[in-house]
Amino acid sequence: MNKRYSYFDHDADIGIIGRGNSLEEAFESAAVAMFAIMVDVDALHCHELIEIGFEEEDNEFALIEWLNTLLALTHMKHLVLGRFELHKEGNSWRGKAWGDTWRKDMERGTEVKGATLTMLSVKEKEDHWEARCVVDV
Repeated sequence: MNKRYSYFDHDADIGIIGRGNSLEEAFESAAVAMFAIMVDVDALHCHELIEIGFEEEDNEFALIEWLNTLLALTHMKHLVLGRFELHKEGNSWRGKAWGDTWRKDMERGTEVKGATLTMLSVKEKEDHWEARCVVDV
């Protein structure tokens, strides 16, 4: 497996691909890819913690739930996130994310409005998991 995340072309929006050794790691990488569109995630100190939980049987819908819940919470709390941890047990998903409060000195990239069902795919490959979708910008 080469990179944790990458992007793919889409007409008006941006396609994200998260990769990992496990399903959860692929979701974590997809979250990094999404937030890296908005800010330099490597420059974050990640002092603020948010926790989320949700129930979802379908892995593809779980990816959308994970990403959109993270976005909603960051908008409500004026945060930007850069580090993620997710665990799945049955249909129960529990996650943590760390980030910083938006500051004026942060260089803002392109705002992501939400993760969509477009080109949604969560698959186990030969040597890794891959989670992809298009995000609305």
